[in-house]
Amino acid sequence: MSPESAVMTLPAPAPRTASADTQVTLLDGGDEAFPRMLEAIESATRRVHLEVYTFEREGVGSRFLAALTAAAQRGVEVRVIVDGWGSIGESGPLRATLRAAGARAHIYNPLTSIFTGRAWRNHRKILLVDDQVAFIGGINIGDDYIGADEEPGWADLVLELRGEICAQLGAKLQAGNVDLSSGPVRVLLSGFGGGRRLRKLYLRALKHAKQQVVLAHAYFLPDRGFMQELARAARRGVSVHLLLAGRSDVAFARAATMRLYRYFLKRGVHIHEWMGSTLHAKAALVDGKRLLVGSFNLDPLSMVNLETLVDVEDDGVAAQARAWLDNHLKGSRPISLADCSRTGLQAWMLDILGLTGARLTEFFAHFIGRKRRR
Repeated sequence: MSPESAVMTLPAPAPRTASADTQVTLLDGGDEAFPRMLEAIESATRRVHLEVYTFEREGVGSRFLAALTAAAQRGVEVRVIVDGWGSIGESGPLRATLRAAGARAHIYNPLTSIFTGRAWRNHRKILLVDDQVAFIGGINIGDDYIGADEEPGWADLVLELRGEICAQLGAKLQAGNVDLSSGPVRVLLSGFGGGRRLRKLYLRALKHAKQQVVLAHAYFLPDRGFMQELARAARRGVSVHLLLAGRSDVAFARAATMRLYRYFLKRGVHIHEWMGSTLHAKAALVDGKRLLVGSFNLDPLSMVNLETLVDVEDDGVAAQARAWLDNHLKGSRPISLADCSRTGLQAWMLDILGLTGARLTEFFAHFIGRKRRR
């Protein structure tokens, strides 16, 4: 199957009636999400909760910082949580500015906490305003997600949620592992070590797939069981497509993933590399009707970090997702077994780099989990 027909050949799903209590909109990266997020903060009257891995104070980050401080100064309860690793170099000044305005600001596990065994990260991306509108997905606060000078921003997705699911989320933000649902939407938050629940949701979606699965993942290093489930889906006739990063912001990440290409290609799984920008999305579309989007990567670290995952079965959102995936598949480079053929030295170098990246990731995830269990 060609990349052009990878998504749009599926028949449209049968119409369903979405819940009047919850509305969902899929947003394409920072260009679409940031203006709506800023508008929500600027309109806040009671409460703003922002939880993000990376918050850059320059560029678009300065606009978020201004909106947050203005909200706090007009009496809105503002709480901001940034990760100590993801926001290194930014977190201290950010916290000082927010606290001076009357907001609550917290650095999750500063780097010094690694010496006490608290090395796991808060990788969530959540903005909740007045318990009425929420934005959950893969984007951080930074200019990388905005297109500039004809260069597209990082390829990523955000779900804008409105209605009753937001009230549920507001009541459970501090509850660790969370599983909420309203109408066509289910929201899962994993506390430390809770990523296996999110992985199980992916696996259940794969097992029930009948026609097609499209996975778009920035950091794709699944465990053996997940790899086998993808292969089983392809073997029973499901069209399985992986949209992966041809350009990565993480050293060795692509090399680690490329080690898996032969396994999947030999089992009928289609692989496409997005080269137009950095792929940062973490999403899956199953049978053209069920969408999974969040901060959750299919890699060992997401098993232990704090993560988010939203499961949506809504015709409008599915259509948006199919269009986004179709556009990126058409613009991607299809990978064949011939592309995996390399000279002995090339194979040795890439395998060493890939193996090193994979083993370091697995070791660090194991280290974090072992420290926590003590």
